[in-house]
Amino acid sequence: MTDLSKPSVLIVDDEPGIRVALAANSARAGWRSEMAGGVAQARERLDRAAFDLVVCDVRMGDGDGFEVLGAVQASSQPAAFLFLTAYGSVPEAVQAMQGGAIDYLAKPASFEQLRVVADRVMGAKQTEAPGQHPIAIGTIGRSRALQAALARAQAAANTDSDVLVEAESGTGKELLAQMIHQASARRNGPFIAINCAALPETLLESELFGHARGAFTGATAAKPGKFEMASGGTLMLDEIGDMPLTLQPKLLRVLQERVVERLGETRSIRTDIRVIATTNVQMESMVDRGLFRSDLFYRLNVIPLTLPPLRDRMEDLQLLAEHFARLFAEKHGRPAARLHPLFLERMAGYHWPGNVRELANFMQRVLSLHPGAEITAACFDSEHRSPWRAAPVTASSTPRSPAAAPVIPISMGDLERSHLERTLELVKGNRTHAAEMLGLSVRTIRNKIRQYDLPPRRYA
Repeated sequence: MTDLSKPSVLIVDDEPGIRVALAANSARAGWRSEMAGGVAQARERLDRAAFDLVVCDVRMGDGDGFEVLGAVQASSQPAAFLFLTAYGSVPEAVQAMQGGAIDYLAKPASFEQLRVVADRVMGAKQTEAPGQHPIAIGTIGRSRALQAALARAQAAANTDSDVLVEAESGTGKELLAQMIHQASARRNGPFIAINCAALPETLLESELFGHARGAFTGATAAKPGKFEMASGGTLMLDEIGDMPLTLQPKLLRVLQERVVERLGETRSIRTDIRVIATTNVQMESMVDRGLFRSDLFYRLNVIPLTLPPLRDRMEDLQLLAEHFARLFAEKHGRPAARLHPLFLERMAGYHWPGNVRELANFMQRVLSLHPGAEITAACFDSEHRSPWRAAPVTASSTPRSPAAAPVIPISMGDLERSHLERTLELVKGNRTHAAEMLGLSVRTIRNKIRQYDLPPRRYA
């Protein structure tokens, strides 16, 4: 018998693999789901049932998502509408959002990305008070450090000011930005993220500001930029510290005037956006070194936020590890493995420089290679490949007195530098292998090498 109390979703896509994958993940999330392979089937489903959310492709064999959106809006019980779109159809999706869609995701999109957006719809089925959109949705941890960061983020969400999030890689900066958007008055507008470090300068300029037809070789049609597409919502500028100096004056003008000019055009286009910038480097240090404009930094830094690294919220370690164990078990359709206390003690003896991302990758490795009912300390020892290891702590261990084991103070920065250097030595300077071991991106490894003045040619 169908449980009508569960949130419901209609998945419309002409690719069977996408439909089945989204339906399976929806079931695991506790949602009721139905599938449609195109516009005609979607109309049939909408005629005989009501849904809380419709997730729809833009272009399909028998029509497009705009027709489905029209059917949803004409219904006596309209559903929230979310577009999945290929890169080439982004302008159409933006047009659809202006017509009533809550957001869009570019393919390929993970279910976690979809769930972050859909939570503001499905969350209404839960214990949310009218008019409130708790920022803690999807956040795991009870530590004071994390809760203080979330409380500050909630306060920021209640304003329309620009935000700068400075935090280490792997702490969840993008998730925090998405949560601020969901908890803000802009939650019904688009949330668009762009990685300033992932694109070359010329392409980044076009992606941010858009271009006119013929603005450069290959510009066969006019294209709006992310500032235009995010109008009415939030634009996240990830890794803002890697924004080229030549583009920073244009970004400053957009932030000050809220107008943008496409490449190859002189007319100004007004945009109503809120900017959330994120970085894993200290921006004041970048300003001091002449790598970032001071006026742009002060303009972005209206509300500074941070997220604590995992080493500063170790009381959340067990909760996080058990969460990842459950996710892995659900994904593979098997019972969640029990984490032995000695396994957890081993984990607590490591400082996790890659933060929650490194922990998630490590748990996936352990659970994949040790499929038993219990994860033991031996599993940790066999899979923890870092050259630096804390001494194992056992139940029979007797604490040493301060006199017997004097503590030599060392800063976390020095510890991280040493750990990075040893890891690079272990992999013979291969940054890609070091990134895989530490659960970091190659870009972060490069930035850390630069931050700690390690010889760059040695670690190519």
